[in-house]
Amino acid sequence: MGDLIRAPQRQTASLEHTEHRPWPLPEGAWLQGQTWDELLFAHWRVDADAVRALLPDGPTLDLHEGEAWLGITPFRITGFRLHGLPPVPFLSSFPEVNVRTYVTHEGKPGIWFFSLDADSPWAVEAARLVYRLPYHRASIESTRRGDWIDYVSSRDGARLELSYRPAGPVTKPAPGSLEHFLTERYCLYTKHAGRLHRADIHHLPWPLQPAEAEVRETTVSPLELDAEPLLHYSERQDVVIWPLQPV
Repeated sequence: MGDLIRAPQRQTASLEHTEHRPWPLPEGAWLQGQTWDELLFAHWRVDADAVRALLPDGPTLDLHEGEAWLGITPFRITGFRLHGLPPVPFLSSFPEVNVRTYVTHEGKPGIWFFSLDADSPWAVEAARLVYRLPYHRASIESTRRGDWIDYVSSRDGARLELSYRPAGPVTKPAPGSLEHFLTERYCLYTKHAGRLHRADIHHLPWPLQPAEAEVRETTVSPLELDAEPLLHYSERQDVVIWPLQPV
């Protein structure tokens, strides 16, 4: 219950620190606050042409030193709330899995989601309506086993099964590094009614740790993944998100 009070304070306080952002905070009020806990960034190098074939017209695939990346991020959302309101007990916390790549448009690098799976029917419907994102209802179990997190997500033949844990000290990604490219993203893109839309995001620089994982199944990905992933862990990140806007 204590974090239901502290999470909104942290989310709002993050807006006092903007020097790390690649562009200013957007005008207007943000729409929602979230806290992301026990998050794993698992990234695979993938064929750039194969990723481009999955993207619609509009966003440009963003490459790091000529290479494309696909990310899978299991985590738990806590402290979910609308602007000006507190989190609602039993509705503000649920596990989620994102499958993503990286795009840019009009000089603003961001995230393109191939899918977002959540174990919350109301969150799925709300996100589909408000953010026009490819959310799906999934059965997700996330359990602690010592310092390991066992994570299983399943829906309609798309499954993620893995165990992961942090494996080193916390650092902030250095500008220009691969870690910075993969994590320091301050907007998301989606396409609706034939038009590209963007939603701005704000958070502090990611507190990253190296991680290790036992990856057993990744059929949640639209591409076959057969190499060892690049792994990073973050214990917590507080986020605020603005409404979707056409671009």
